[in-house]
Amino acid sequence: MKKTALIMAGGRGERFWPKSRKSLPKQFLSLTDDGRTMIQLTVERIRPLVDIEDIYISTNRDYKELVADQLPEIRPENILCEPVGRNTAPCIGLGAVHIAKKYDDALMMVLPSDHLIKYQKMYLHALKDACAVAQRDRNLVTIGIMPDYPETGYGYIKFRPEETDEGAYAVDGFVEKPDLNTARAYLETEEYLWNSGMFIWKVSSILHNMKEFLPDIYDGLCKIGEAVGTDRQELTLEKVFPQLESVSIDYGIMEKAKDIYILPGVFGWDDVGSWLAVERIQKPNESGNVVKGNIITIHSKNNIIQGGQKLIAAVGLENMVIVDTDDATLICDKDSTADIKMVLENLKICNREEYL
Repeated sequence: MKKTALIMAGGRGERFWPKSRKSLPKQFLSLTDDGRTMIQLTVERIRPLVDIEDIYISTNRDYKELVADQLPEIRPENILCEPVGRNTAPCIGLGAVHIAKKYDDALMMVLPSDHLIKYQKMYLHALKDACAVAQRDRNLVTIGIMPDYPETGYGYIKFRPEETDEGAYAVDGFVEKPDLNTARAYLETEEYLWNSGMFIWKVSSILHNMKEFLPDIYDGLCKIGEAVGTDRQELTLEKVFPQLESVSIDYGIMEKAKDIYILPGVFGWDDVGSWLAVERIQKPNESGNVVKGNIITIHSKNNIIQGGQKLIAAVGLENMVIVDTDDATLICDKDSTADIKMVLENLKICNREEYL
């Protein structure tokens, strides 16, 4: 069966402020030493499985030119620009109706644009196995990440311990981000995986489930799908899409549907959720500092310091995050990185939009 991919690239990446901005969010930044951006790496990663003409990018209109500039090989009609953000269920549905317009049916991989994968071959192997499971009946398949510590920033997926022929496990349920004690309990059972946000299914399968569980969204998507490829396409999208309910695919479909399967992913996955991820991506020096730019450190250890041409001198600092840009500087204790969003909330309240 034909393989296609929808890469979701509409996020703001607020926890990577001040590098990630409204005008240049995280997925369009380079965080690795090779200079390629995260969305470029995502497309490159799946090229062995999916033809370039069958890769779709879902984003919003503000980022259409960014996508086109960074991914010139993607066909213009495959850059799907949402008029407004409506969470992941309408986003995925929009991709599904575009693919359905092109093929009678096809496998559809839904992938975030801002994750990093260390072991490419193992990643592709997992996707191939997921495709095999997704081709059966109306199976909905996700890839879960094997947890190695009690993370409280991820959702979890509980699975049944009986393995199927393809190495997949039936899903018992999706659970929200837990507190620390609950996360520890999940690890002890060995029956929970991190929710990676990667999904694989047939287009017909996800549309069938949307019709059952999100009928109003499904009806709107059908109107959009009928207009795809006609001179009514943009007008219909502008009129219908903003009226769709804003709901996540987890809440709208995955917590309700049957025949959901999960494959454990062991391929060096990192969701790059905050500045702390830089320590996992870039190699620390002998003092445990991860530095980039014109940096001098004196009696300082275990810091993340990211700058440019301007000299940054850090003296006697420990466990800090310092990020310097042309117009803003972040100075933050590592334990407080989750509160970076509060800076943006404050900026919005103060109408300082130029820093967002």
